[in-house]
Amino acid sequence: MSAIPIGAPAPEFSFADETGTHSLGEFRGTPVILVFVPAEQRATEPILQHLTFEGEQLPVLTVRDESVPRQYGVETQFAVFLVASNGTIAWRHAADTGALIPLSSSTGSGLSRREFVAAMLAASVAATFTRADNAFAAAPAVEASSVHPGAVDIAFIVNGRSTQLSLDPRATLLDMLREDLRLTGTKKGCDHGQCGACTVHVDGRRVLSCLTLAATLEGKSITTIEGLASGDELHPMQQAFIQHDGFQCGYCTAGQIMSAVALLREPCGPDDDDVRECMSGNICRCGAYAGIVAAVQSVRGKT
Repeated sequence: MSAIPIGAPAPEFSFADETGTHSLGEFRGTPVILVFVPAEQRATEPILQHLTFEGEQLPVLTVRDESVPRQYGVETQFAVFLVASNGTIAWRHAADTGALIPLSSSTGSGLSRREFVAAMLAASVAATFTRADNAFAAAPAVEASSVHPGAVDIAFIVNGRSTQLSLDPRATLLDMLREDLRLTGTKKGCDHGQCGACTVHVDGRRVLSCLTLAATLEGKSITTIEGLASGDELHPMQQAFIQHDGFQCGYCTAGQIMSAVALLREPCGPDDDDVRECMSGNICRCGAYAGIVAAVQSVRGKT
């Protein structure tokens, strides 16, 4: 059986983990590294990891379903595939071939930096298990910890998805979200806990991510502005901000909305002044406070 050619569309497939059922298509727009494991070493479930390598946070999916490797032309050997941002095969390697396949130019103007870095990580993984059949099990931990000297390994859930990172213990939650996970909806405003632009939820409670060390969040559930909507359906608070013109430049809006959503679960009086007090940690330098209060009150049913 021959492996699927470079430049061909990556066959679609679904997989399940503790957060639900996902598909390869969910990763469109970012390069994905697929690792296929021989049948005798397969478990019953796939493993999805997010590794930081050369400053890029990359999804690595170890596939443990017999039918999926066959779609890619792989049956009895370790194999690594790089699926480019546009959903095509940009690079592949099977352990018994002894040769790395050149990068594809099928991504238009060439590989992006993220795709190039992903290829370097994929090549590192591939080279590891060409030397020893059981070496892959140790490879992800080696790659993850080698990026940051003195790093700590952290596992948590971000917007419903299990995530593992190797981080500098001094890294803030804000920097981790923006730099490692590329969740840039959370904004860096004052970086001193005074403006509220960086507000996110940790286990359902609002926190200032610029003052929160990421290393303290082991096992926690983090929600950012990117995790509020359900597919194409906005959260009611997001929709209310649009309907009531609750923003102007928009820089503070993500933090305002995250605070407003948390407010719905907190004790807060019914009046507009009560809302102003409960939202006082979020500054809008454009002065869109009237619209913000109106949006919050509309969702609370107080208008």
